[in-house]
Amino acid sequence: MDWLRQIPMGQYVDGREGWLRRLDPRLKLAWSLVFLLTPVLAGPLWRLGLVAALLALTLVCGLPRRIWWRSLLLLTLLSLAVGTLSMLLPAADPPATLALRSAQELPDAALQGPSWVLFELGPLMVDRASLLLGLRTSTLIFTVIHSVNLVLVSTSPEDLVWALSWCLAPLQRLGLPVERLGFQLLLALRFLPLVQEELQNLLRSLASRAVNLRRLGFKASFGLVLAVGERLLANILLRAEQGADALLARGGRILGPSRFRLAEQQPAPVLNGLAVLALLSVLGLRTRYGAM
Repeated sequence: MDWLRQIPMGQYVDGREGWLRRLDPRLKLAWSLVFLLTPVLAGPLWRLGLVAALLALTLVCGLPRRIWWRSLLLLTLLSLAVGTLSMLLPAADPPATLALRSAQELPDAALQGPSWVLFELGPLMVDRASLLLGLRTSTLIFTVIHSVNLVLVSTSPEDLVWALSWCLAPLQRLGLPVERLGFQLLLALRFLPLVQEELQNLLRSLASRAVNLRRLGFKASFGLVLAVGERLLANILLRAEQGADALLARGGRILGPSRFRLAEQQPAPVLNGLAVLALLSVLGLRTRYGAM
């Protein structure tokens, strides 16, 4: 039942294994933006290349296999399911039933036209437009979720907030409260595991009572879902109140994210330099071959 620890999706896992942990968090943010933004208006080959690059990066990142293989398997199945549904569903409007010109006025070549149907089985039909749509949706879901998951799993919240604050530092001259925003983001990232823990405790309580939603009926099941949601919200607000009281009791005040960041024990200048060169190379390839 402890499935959140078995599948650490988006949760930082402490450890020293893997060179991905030693990478500068600012470079991790830059690489995540590459996987988030470069698929926009890109061709199918570029999208498939990003998926292959993510898979290769996951295999050679050095992180323990137990951290990423379950989430990778579930994400792959989800991407394939969404892509399959996108291919099978209609991707374009049906043709007009009334033609503007009669069939006698059109030549034979115009009547026949090119056939874009790639697969047809009864009512199911896959044409070129639906195939591209399925490819785009499946690859986009995989690249967006898995790239962010790799960053969150290998980067502590303190380092992540520090990297975001470093990127937003020039806006501080315009009056933007960078330190306040970074402190609030750090509290939010620290609070997320508590929310997941409360949800898991509620689901565990339902499983221990052998609740069967089919026997309860629609009305009773809907009331049970509302009750669980109400209890979840109450527990989350209680945890937030306890955290605020603990912060005030200790004389809490807003501090910059750099005050919470641990000192880097193993700097890797060569690794960071290679990451910068690879990042520039990927951006150059995107401008030249991104439309393919």
